[in-house]
Amino acid sequence: MAKQNVAEQFVDILVRAGVRRLYGVVGDSLNPVVDAVRRNAAIDWIHVRHEETAAFAAGAEAQVTGKLTACAGSCGPGNLHLINGLYDAHRSMAPVLALASHIPSSEIGLGYFQETHPDRLFQECSHYSELISSPKQMPRLLQTAIQHAVGRSGVSVVALPGDIAAQPAPEKAAQSALVTSRPTVRPGDAEIDALVEMIDNAGKVTLFCGSGTAGAHAEVMEFAEKIKSPVGHALRGKEFIQYDNKFDVGMSGLLGYGAAYEATHECDLLILLGTDFPYNAFLPDDVRIAQIDVRPEVLGRRSRLDLAVWGDVRETLRCLIPRVEEKTNRRFLDRMLKKHADALEGVVKAYTRNVDKHVPIHPEYVAAVLDEVAADDAVFTVDTGMCNVWAARYLSPNGRRRIIGSFSHGSMANALPMAIGAQFTDRRRQVVSLSGDGGFAMLMGDFLTLVQYDLPVKVVLFNNSSLGMVELEMLVSGLPSYGTTNTNPDFAAVARACGAHGIRVEKPKQLAGALKDAFKHKGPALVDVVTDPNALSIPPRISAEMVTGFALSASKIVLDGGVGRMVQMARSNLRNVPRP
Repeated sequence: MAKQNVAEQFVDILVRAGVRRLYGVVGDSLNPVVDAVRRNAAIDWIHVRHEETAAFAAGAEAQVTGKLTACAGSCGPGNLHLINGLYDAHRSMAPVLALASHIPSSEIGLGYFQETHPDRLFQECSHYSELISSPKQMPRLLQTAIQHAVGRSGVSVVALPGDIAAQPAPEKAAQSALVTSRPTVRPGDAEIDALVEMIDNAGKVTLFCGSGTAGAHAEVMEFAEKIKSPVGHALRGKEFIQYDNKFDVGMSGLLGYGAAYEATHECDLLILLGTDFPYNAFLPDDVRIAQIDVRPEVLGRRSRLDLAVWGDVRETLRCLIPRVEEKTNRRFLDRMLKKHADALEGVVKAYTRNVDKHVPIHPEYVAAVLDEVAADDAVFTVDTGMCNVWAARYLSPNGRRRIIGSFSHGSMANALPMAIGAQFTDRRRQVVSLSGDGGFAMLMGDFLTLVQYDLPVKVVLFNNSSLGMVELEMLVSGLPSYGTTNTNPDFAAVARACGAHGIRVEKPKQLAGALKDAFKHKGPALVDVVTDPNALSIPPRISAEMVTGFALSASKIVLDGGVGRMVQMARSNLRNVPRP
């Protein structure tokens, strides 16, 4: 039996860790690894057109599956292209192992062709970034990198010179057991006792939820029922907490709606559940705040805390529910539910008035129709910018759908690459990319990846021929829009030229049929919808805080638009409010 080289050992360890795909672009320093993948039936090489796509795809796959994924880039410029997608994966807590292949080891530090120092470059967007300078470091260094990525939920980077990858692997190398899942973390008894006392002593409690509530929906609802608490959420918490939620008061932040802002400011005690919500201007500074998070480093970094609780949200709530006193006074909860319903009723007309006649098409209408016709278990990937607005307000979570975007890093062009990674996890599951024309054009080359692998991703293109969110930011700041206009082709014709299904929609009455036809198509499809670039209205009062960062309740500023089926949910919740 031939002796393994380092590249083969590297690939074998990835397979043992559960990695089934390695996304990347081939290059000379990567050749030994790519060849090892070719000869290993348990893993596939996914050839993308841009390494940034590779990192985004790996990050999305990790978010859908919760398991380790991997991407790779060749030396210098190749692995540099990974950095934006890795930043996104890291900030999204997606376990990703990135292989940054390197120049020949004898040339490092001598200004060689394509020389960079990847072990330094990726330090800020990873938990672990190290160079393999000798075969003797394998397999321990790779195992350490994997355990950082899985155990701390983020990115690890391994820099591997091509000549080292081709060398024989060390004999009798130990194969340690790999960590491939995370444990639950229970807070200490003292923190539980203190939190129980705070809750029992508070007359009005509000829960504000982030992505850390994933897997804890039932516990959050039971807890809210017991303490009669309104439940608001951040954008990343939407898919996990909004559905089947009779305590829902909407979302806070720039894209927010409903009564979440009021509920977090008018309570006696605000409990932050699994959220690193970055906009501290939307958080109160005159109420008591407790924060529960499995990541101790985020506790208290957005707001002053009266109690910091280090623990998994679900496990912590399981400790709290049997111990807190049941509250009987619903007045605060009912008042917030009423405010929430009133707020939604007041803005929903923005997308229901003459939408079947409005040309260019209201983007709100596109999102609302998409929400209706998409599958109940669809995965939506969402471009940063105005697509975030439409996803936040119109896509209805139900516990089976997923909504993935660059919600923490805020990168353009993420939706299409993320759809690639999401679709590879299950070709039978509907995956829909909500792409803006600016984001789609930025990494449009990887539409060819859909065609090459016959991935049935459906791209719904919100084509307003502008960088809409940037225009809004300029207008709010009192600046004329400049440099934000896109001269676009007929994207549907481009899709057809690539070998995919493509259809262009310019009238509202064409929309539902076009979406249904695209969803029925077995391969990749693109629906190019020409939308109104003036969909957003500017508020009548512009404050200094808005100019410097939109730092007011979004229920009162900036984005005045509809909220899709959420108004029906709010009406339904109001029916549960006891009448005097």
